This record gives sequence, C-alpha cells and structure tokens, in this order.
Amino acid sequence: MVGKLYLCATPIGNLEDITFRVLRILKEVDLIAAEDTRNSIRLLNHFDIKTPMTSYHEYNKIEKAYQLVKELQKGKNIALITDAGTPGISDPGEELVRIACEAGIEVTSLPGAAACITALTLSGLSTRRFAFEAFLPKDKKERKRILEELKDETRTIILYEAPHHLVKTLEELRNNLGNRVITLCRELTKRYEEILRTTIDEVLEYYKEHEIRGEYVLIVEGKTIEEIEEERKKEWEMLSIKEHMEFYEEKGISHKEAMKLVAKDRGVSKRDIYQALI
Repeated sequence: MVGKLYLCATPIGNLEDITFRVLRILKEVDLIAAEDTRNSIRLLNHFDIKTPMTSYHEYNKIEKAYQLVKELQKGKNIALITDAGTPGISDPGEELVRIACEAGIEVTSLPGAAACITALTLSGLSTRRFAFEAFLPKDKKERKRILEELKDETRTIILYEAPHHLVKTLEELRNNLGNRVITLCRELTKRYEEILRTTIDEVLEYYKEHEIRGEYVLIVEGKTIEEIEEERKKEWEMLSIKEHMEFYEEKGISHKEAMKLVAKDRGVSKRDIYQALI
C-alpha cells in the first residue's frame, strides 16, 4: 500500500489555533517533515507528540522531496508542517506537493491558520477579490516588474515583509502605487497583536518614531476602475485625435471601428471625433 501525504496547518502564533484533526494526524503518521525541526519540536512537545521528524526546507526542497516520495511509495504516511501556517503557502511545501502528485501519491490538506487570510479578514478592505504576492522578489528586475504589474491591480493586494525591509518596501509601494489605503498586521493571534489601518504616507511617518518589530502582513487597497479610466483618459488626451486614430489603425482596425474606440477612450461621441478629423 502506498502512503499518504498530509499537509497540516499549524498555528501562526496562538497554539490554541491548532485543530483536533491535525493533532491526531501528527500522532498517527510515520514521519513529520518540518521546515525547521528546532522550531517544530516545541510544538510537538507542547502537545506530547512523539512522532519522528525530518527537515524539509528551502535549501533541500527538491532532493528531499524525492526522498520523501520514496518513503511514501514504501507505504509510510507523512505529515508536512511549516514553521507557522499552512504548508505550500509561501514556503517550499509546494514543491513536495507537486512531486508527490506527479508520482501518483495521494495528498490531502488539513485546513487551519494562514497569516494571509487572517490579515485580510482583519484589514477592513475588500475581501471578495484579492491578489496574494507573499514576499516581493529579491531580484531587482523581477521586483520592478511585479511592482509595475501591481500599479493597476484592482484587487486587494496581500504582501509579506520582514521588519528590516519594511520601510524600503513601503517606499517602493508609495513610488509605484501611490498613496493607497493600507492595513499592517503584526503578531497575529498573539498577545500583542497589532492592526494598523492607515495610508502609506501616514505609516511611513509613523515608523519614523515607532520601533518596527515582528513579521508583517501588508494589505493594500486595489485601484478603482474609475481611477484607471481617468488615468487612461489623460494619457489619450496627450495624443492628437489623428495620432489616436493611427494608434488603432496601425493594428489593422478599420477606420470606422477606430473612431468608435477613440470616442470611447476620450469619453466623447463618435460624431465629435468625425468632426475633429474633417
């Protein structure tokens, strides 16, 4: 019999947030793959769990994933846990899941805490549609590309950030996205949980006088459709109507259809465009 891989969500702070099902599975499986065994041993000791552990982290995620899959194929059941939260969300667990699925291993997820969702629900911003970016890339070119993509993002944006990079990231968000409404969450579910609902400008001023401590989740308001349309209208108005028409006609769009598009872009009637052209 082939074993099963269990993705077990662990608390992001408060140990009471672990589920009864996760506790049962952690006791029943043959092996626990943990992101940091030194950190996870405290969790296991707290709940008197004696199951053997092995390390599975960013620096061994591919090689170790294949080793774990071999154990699963031999019939062992394995639980995957991260330092805090749900495995596979902004951590190397996604690689193990991919490789296990490719090998035909059954994978199941035991739901529980996730910092991104916890922060989103506390933010006071729209929760219907959101874009989860986790940590912005370290590579400068890729980071610039992502920030450029987020400039016109209409969904609520979720980011993770470490304390020593927080101000720099906030400054980059200000320069690329403008002065958006933002909620900063730290110490989630812990005794000194802090939720700061403000704007990017205000929070940059705030942290000139206040200490930055702990890991942060940033929830940033998306741009409204009205803002995007207004910005695009201003861009079109920088072109002459003749240049605007040429923009579409060079793409193979007919003269008549181009007139409709130019009129829509500028918020005027097709007749106005016709009159201007003659």
